[in-house]
Amino acid sequence: MFSADRAPNRTVLVLTLGGTIAMTRTAATPGVAPTLTGSDLVGAVPGLQGTDEVTVEDFRQLPGASLATSDIVSLVERISRAIREGFVGVVVTQGTDTLEETSYLTDLHYQGAMPVVFTGAMRNAASAGADGPANLLAAVQTARSADARGAGVLVVLGDEIHAARHVRKTHTTSPGAFGSPNTGPLGHVVEGAARFHQLPKPVAPLPLPVGELPQVEIVTASLGSSGTLLKGLEGEVSGLVVAAFGVGHVPESWCSRLEALAAAMPVVLASRIGTGPILTSTYGFAGSESDLFARGLIGAGTLDPYKARLLLAALLAADTPRTEIAKAFLDRS
Repeated sequence: MFSADRAPNRTVLVLTLGGTIAMTRTAATPGVAPTLTGSDLVGAVPGLQGTDEVTVEDFRQLPGASLATSDIVSLVERISRAIREGFVGVVVTQGTDTLEETSYLTDLHYQGAMPVVFTGAMRNAASAGADGPANLLAAVQTARSADARGAGVLVVLGDEIHAARHVRKTHTTSPGAFGSPNTGPLGHVVEGAARFHQLPKPVAPLPLPVGELPQVEIVTASLGSSGTLLKGLEGEVSGLVVAAFGVGHVPESWCSRLEALAAAMPVVLASRIGTGPILTSTYGFAGSESDLFARGLIGAGTLDPYKARLLLAALLAADTPRTEIAKAFLDRS
């Protein structure tokens, strides 16, 4: 990967997956599509051009919406090899549609202290004010930081450093679309250096699954919903996440179905709001959080439904007992 005379302790591996950061206009499509290579991306960044301290590898070339969990399992395997190859850090570029999920899934399984930083862009390379080059540079600068070692998987956009376990995409188009509503950013990139204000508590990684992750689905509560989407799930999925109202409430008509499902598989109660915790014992009516826990559901803590789904799938892939699943959600939220 790098020549013998190159200092391996300064070299960052950039793995590209595609996404808006790699998109530009083509004659074949009416809009933009992922066509730029990793070398194209690095070549457009002042400060990275011509440096021998960045090695680029085109890992995938897909829109973020087309990435699969199997792609991320392969990505974690590649990152693990990068540790053995002597890289100081890894930067992953990809589409922002799924960045909060792919970075979190990587964080669940990544075993190592070497910094791993995800980044992307909200504006494609053909746009005025494209943010991809600045985000890529800030991600590389963060991956080189000694303070980032052991901090888990990070996400860097707009010079903000976020923990993968907390970051969310909060706007469809804004360049400042990413934030960590429950905790705030871990730090910022200032004058080319990563400056951390806080670091997340370390959490033990989960074993990397062999093959596809177990199928876990999300059902969202909405006004007047009959709960018909809960029918037929038993035997079709390995687990379920309920994106409930507010602090963990569902229509009363859902209760018996959820109780039956919770007897057959792990059912996790999360909030569709995505910010703030699920409560445990404040409300007592049928369909409230305490009622649902009494029926066998598991609380997601502060995890949003999308991250709760990935954690549940990873725990099931590791054959985690039901009692340990509940504890894992407490420890990881």
